[in-house]
Amino acid sequence: MNMGTERKIVALGDSTTAGTPGFRSPVEAPPAGRGNPESQFEFWMMNLHPEWRVLNKGVNGERSDQILARFERDVAKELPDLVIVLAGVNDIFQARKPDSVERNLLTMYKRAKELRIVPVAATVLPYNIAGRRETESIAAVNSWVEATANQEGIPFCDTNLAVRRKDSPNLLASSPDGLHPDVDGYRKMGEALAVVIEALAPGGP
Repeated sequence: MNMGTERKIVALGDSTTAGTPGFRSPVEAPPAGRGNPESQFEFWMMNLHPEWRVLNKGVNGERSDQILARFERDVAKELPDLVIVLAGVNDIFQARKPDSVERNLLTMYKRAKELRIVPVAATVLPYNIAGRRETESIAAVNSWVEATANQEGIPFCDTNLAVRRKDSPNLLASSPDGLHPDVDGYRKMGEALAVVIEALAPGGP
């Protein structure tokens, strides 16, 4: 990691990394993306820290295995200081088991560490039409993410907590479509991630 305050960060994930529905990422709409830039947590991270370069590598609708398949292209070739890994909601939506999500996430965490890139483990967000099975799977994956971040000694960010309703944690606090955060939700995600990264010692962890 850079010794100074400048940091290159890749945000790797699905729609909630891309900025859906208000923004299409540069992966989806090259070269610079399209839509309202404030509808992405990366915007709010760089708003707080203009010295950071946060690259949006989100793709709407992708499962964790599809995100893993892009790791070498979208992360390894960029060689950032950190990679934010946020994946799994589409697996759960498609009725895939939590353990398959966990295997893919762990592979990404470990590959990042092999490349001397610090992985930031982020929790899967809620969505408003999730049924009991989906909410239980989200909770299981998120418990695993937190425990594994602790075991692996990597930064952890509870992005789920940042966007959910206080009185009903299985729902988004505010959403334009019931599936994704609105601009305020993406702002809160960016702020939560910035706090975690700010806490890292220069040159570490």
